[in-house]
Amino acid sequence: MFKEFKEFAIKGNVIDMAVGVIIGGAFGKIVTSVVNDLIMPFFGFLTAGMDFKTLKWVLSPAALDEAGKVIKPEAAILYGNFIQNVIDFLIIAFSIFLFIKLINKAKDIAKKKEEIVEEAAPEEPKAPTQEELLTEIRDLLKQKGEAAE
Repeated sequence: MFKEFKEFAIKGNVIDMAVGVIIGGAFGKIVTSVVNDLIMPFFGFLTAGMDFKTLKWVLSPAALDEAGKVIKPEAAILYGNFIQNVIDFLIIAFSIFLFIKLINKAKDIAKKKEEIVEEAAPEEPKAPTQEELLTEIRDLLKQKGEAAE
C-alpha cells in the first residue's frame, strides 16, 4: 500500500497540482491587495469617501450598558465586504481567463508551425507495390530472353 501511495504522490500531475495550489494562494493574496489597496479606495473616492468594508444592514443594534460596555453585539449583514469579495472573484476569474486564452493561443501557434513544417517536408517517394515489381521483373526477363536470341 505504501508503494502504491508513493507512486501516486510522485507522479507529475500531483506535484503540478500542488505547485498550482501554492501559486494560486499567492496570486489570491495579490488580487486581494489590488482590490483592497487600489480599486476599492478609487470607488470610495468616486462615492465621496465611502468605505465599502463598513457598508452593512443592521438587523438589531448593539445593546450597551451605562459604562458603554457591549451587552449584546449588533446583528448586521455586511454587504460591503461581500461586494469586495465579488470584485476579488471577478478579477481572479478574468485573470485566469486571460491566462488560459494566452496558453490556448500559444498552443495554436505551435500547432500551426508544426503543420507548416509537415507540409514543407518533402514527401518520401512511394514504394512500388508487389504487382509493379513483378511486372518489372517479367519485362526484364522478356528483354533478356530477346537479347539472348
